[in-house]
Amino acid sequence: MTASRRPDWPTSVVPTWTANVLALAPLPVLVSRRTMPATARALSAAPVLALLLAAGLSGCAATPAAPAAAADPKPVVLDNCGTEVSMDAAPQRILTIKSSTLELALALGAGDRIIGSAFSDGPLPDDLAAGAEDIDVVSDKVPSKEAVLELEPDLVFAGWESNFSVDGAGERADLESLGITTYVAPAACKAAGYMPDPLTFDTVFDGFAEAGELLGEEKAAAALVEEQRAALDAITPDERGLTAVWYSSGTDQPFVGAGIGAPQMIMSTAGLDNLFADVHDTWTSSSWELIAEADPDVIVLVDAAWNTAESKIALLTSNPVTSQLDAVQNERFVIVDFPATEAGIRNVDAVESIVTQLGEQ
Repeated sequence: MTASRRPDWPTSVVPTWTANVLALAPLPVLVSRRTMPATARALSAAPVLALLLAAGLSGCAATPAAPAAAADPKPVVLDNCGTEVSMDAAPQRILTIKSSTLELALALGAGDRIIGSAFSDGPLPDDLAAGAEDIDVVSDKVPSKEAVLELEPDLVFAGWESNFSVDGAGERADLESLGITTYVAPAACKAAGYMPDPLTFDTVFDGFAEAGELLGEEKAAAALVEEQRAALDAITPDERGLTAVWYSSGTDQPFVGAGIGAPQMIMSTAGLDNLFADVHDTWTSSSWELIAEADPDVIVLVDAAWNTAESKIALLTSNPVTSQLDAVQNERFVIVDFPATEAGIRNVDAVESIVTQLGEQ
């Protein structure tokens, strides 16, 4: 070890013997030796070095160890819905838009780096709620660009591509020019070649892994995927071949789950036959007459704070067309929370819940 004081040593750590030994070599002598040949300098330094080494060895035990050097930041470059996303290190100021992104970031252990959330679709699951108590709610809907800039995030993690617009959080290119990285959950990409066709659980889990890479939580993402795969494998789907309609919203014209999005993925995994599976889209508009003609065995109801399952049941029972459906008259309803209807950490739970509810009917 060297006897000269290191910059990270407090003065009290440098032993008094060091100062005494250094005092033996006056400054003029040390300066004049710079002109000496290298061999002569080495020989003349030997006695002093010996003294320093001997004294240093006796004091090493009391010297605190230097802190380990931090690992170099890992740059990340991703093709996200056709937009290049590049970060030199894990983000430290994260703004989430939509419940799916907030829940995923919390599940990956990045909660202490979330500076705000927006556009939540409902209460958080019990196991995540405590970790979000100190996270500010920026907006009930999509935050404005001004609100985003005021927070000074280094990453905006959005659930929909449409969250980034002139009237919304700002366009991606504009935010990027201001030093703010933008990222959309890959399952929500809409452009050709990027939109999942169809959405599968493998796609959802790949999204978890990619988010883990971006957030610097790769191990947590791997553990989450392993846990969810195990839970999914443990589910036994209903085997009765029941037909179903996924009723999301709408009164005069129902908005239903179609053939390539989360509703289809969840229903098919639970063992339900989606009557709109042949529609090549994630969701689609239909009519009550078409639904009445199909006469589904089960109706899946999306429960949202602004459009509850109870209000949907009231509409179905009062509508002259749908009130005659066998599923309505016999109350064969299955209820799914809105946050579970988009690709995210609640999808596996939604499958399990549907199977359980079907078993109770």
